[in-house]
Amino acid sequence: MREIEIFLTLAEELHFGRAATRLHLTQARVSQVIGRQERRLGGLLFDRSNRRQIRLTPLGRQLCADLRPLHAQLQGSLERARLAARDKTARLRVGMMPFNVPDLHRYWEAFRSRHPEWELQIRRAPYVEPFARLRDGDMDVFVTWLPVDEPDLTVGPVLFHDPRVLAVAADHELAGRPGVPVEALGDFAHAMAPDMPDYWEDGYLSFYTPRGKAIERIDWATNADELISLVITGEIVHPFPSHVTRYWSMSHVRFLPIPEMGTIPYALVWRRDAENELVRALAGTVRDIGALHF
Repeated sequence: MREIEIFLTLAEELHFGRAATRLHLTQARVSQVIGRQERRLGGLLFDRSNRRQIRLTPLGRQLCADLRPLHAQLQGSLERARLAARDKTARLRVGMMPFNVPDLHRYWEAFRSRHPEWELQIRRAPYVEPFARLRDGDMDVFVTWLPVDEPDLTVGPVLFHDPRVLAVAADHELAGRPGVPVEALGDFAHAMAPDMPDYWEDGYLSFYTPRGKAIERIDWATNADELISLVITGEIVHPFPSHVTRYWSMSHVRFLPIPEMGTIPYALVWRRDAENELVRALAGTVRDIGALHF
C-alpha cells in the first residue's frame, strides 16, 4: 500500500521534492521506491529527461489508471474497518487554512456532541493547491478566507472575522512602529504560495496598494515555516490573520496591526457534488452557533 501510495503521489505531483514533502519522506526514499518498482516491472514509469518536471511514460500512465481506483477501494475498506472498530459510522475531514483550531473548539465539540456516531478529524490544510486537495477528496470541508468564487465549490457559513497583522523581523525598520498603513506594504518584498487563483490571493494580500503601487512577491512559500523563515531573515514582510499572535511566541518577530486592511472572513467551503449529511450537519452547527468574535 505504501509503495502504491508513493507511485500515485509522484504521478500527481510529477516532482520528486513535492511528492516527498507530501509523503513526509526524503526525496532519496521516493526515488529508491520508484526505481525498485521500475526494475520489477521491467520498464520506466517516469521520464526524467526534464530536470524541472518529470512525466509519466505510457507504462506509467497505464499503471496509474489501473491502480488509482483499486487504491481508493482498498483505502475505503480499511477506513470503514477502522471506523467500525471505534463504533463510528463515518468520518468528516476538515482542512484548516487558519491556525486557530482551539478558537473554534466550540464548533467541533457541538458537532461531536450532536453526532457521536461520526468522527470529526481536523487537520492543517496545505498551502499549495488547497482547492485541488478538496476536489481530489483528500478533505471534505475546507476552512479558508473569502472570497471563494469557484463554480464547483459551495461557500458555507462564516466562522469568524480576523484583522490582519504584519510580521516583520525584530530588527526591521518597521519593528518599532505601533501599526503599519496599507500603503507601506508596497515598499517591501513579500512571498505567497504558488498556484493560487489570482482573485483569492488578492483577497488575502492585494497586488497593489490603494495608490496603485505594486506589492511585489519575490518568492514562493509552500508552508508557514518557510514564510516565517523569510520574515526572520528580513527578506520579506508578511501579513497574517491576527490570531497567530495568540499561538506564535517569537522573540525575533514583531506583529504590527494593519488597521486599514480591515478584517478577513473565514468560512466553510466544500465540493458541491460531494455535499452529504455530514457536511450539512457541520454547516448547520456553525450557523446555529454563529460567527465567533475574538
